[in-house]
Amino acid sequence: MNRRRRPATELTTLGRDRDASFGFVNPPLVRGSTVLHDSAAQMRERVRQRHAGVDRPVTYGIYGTPTHHAFYDALTELEGGHASWAAPSGLAAITTAILAFVRQGDRVLVPDSVYGPTRTFCREVLPRFGVTAVIYDPRVGAAGRAAVEALFASGTSVLLLESPGSLTFEMQDVPLLASVARARGAVSLIDNTWATPLYFRPLEHGADVSIHAATKYIGGHSDLVLGTLTANAGAWPRLRAAIHQLGVTASPDDCWLALRGLRSLAARLAQHRANAERLIDWLLAQPEVERILYPAAPDDPGHALWRRDLSGASGLFGVAFKPAVSAAACSALIDGLQLFGIGASWGGYESLIIAARPERTVAPLPCAGPLLRIAAGLEDAGDLIDDLAQGFARLRAQ
Repeated sequence: MNRRRRPATELTTLGRDRDASFGFVNPPLVRGSTVLHDSAAQMRERVRQRHAGVDRPVTYGIYGTPTHHAFYDALTELEGGHASWAAPSGLAAITTAILAFVRQGDRVLVPDSVYGPTRTFCREVLPRFGVTAVIYDPRVGAAGRAAVEALFASGTSVLLLESPGSLTFEMQDVPLLASVARARGAVSLIDNTWATPLYFRPLEHGADVSIHAATKYIGGHSDLVLGTLTANAGAWPRLRAAIHQLGVTASPDDCWLALRGLRSLAARLAQHRANAERLIDWLLAQPEVERILYPAAPDDPGHALWRRDLSGASGLFGVAFKPAVSAAACSALIDGLQLFGIGASWGGYESLIIAARPERTVAPLPCAGPLLRIAAGLEDAGDLIDDLAQGFARLRAQ
């Protein structure tokens, strides 16, 4: 039977080799730098294979241990890609991918909803190498193909996508944008962290490289920092060369933890979403809330794209308050919460909340009042709602 297994089954089976694991269920954790060879000839042949583009021969720790490759194999299958790699952080994965495909004089298209540190890299680092970052409206696809094509001036080599976007959750028309990029000779890179490879496989929709902050849902336990890159066959050689030239390697320990996190990803995401929807229903009943930013919600502007392209939703969303609500009142709501942590990142088992202050250049913000970002964790939704109810009482007392 050659039928592709369903995602929840793949998550429990991929990256496992019973013989290589000596019969243990989980692949062993292999740490190491130096690899010993049986002969000089064997070493030469393994190095030759690596230079020829074969990643499997183990020659030195920076090029991957069996632990790395077990994770890469699982991720590649989940993404439907050609090959995968891991970087020390999600930001490192994004910046490595950009550097792999630009040269002096090029242009990079960056959505206005992009992850803040990615924007900073594009604005402050790329110009030092003669590369120009151009910010575009993430919803440009809604205006049609001609509007997208107008973005691709001469020298555009990279299209960066993030769908939904950081903090403001705009959905992008990935198939349209990626198809125009390919027609114009540009490479499309997408930060797919929110959807995970379980709910969206960007390479099947025309993107060339799918990137994740595996720190978040893939890891799932707030105990690792990791980024991943999965490329199609056309993009992999240049990406692989940049990875090796820049010395981008993640810890085998973190790859082992990420592989462990994959096993429970389907179950965790289902609970994250269920809790998020319970919280959203309650929040929408509060008179201070203007709207919720969550593409899986039927009234969200990006819902049609979400329904067309994605097969599920995670537990991260935005809460837009009415303009009359002050920042001080929002701080009062946040500061006394018992179950919601105040901290960066998301995707772990714990619920988090932060005040969001998105930077914008060309696209207006979707709300005029204060904006909070909530990551619904795995706690009981009733307890989370009780915690928020006390927070709203503090907000109203301001």
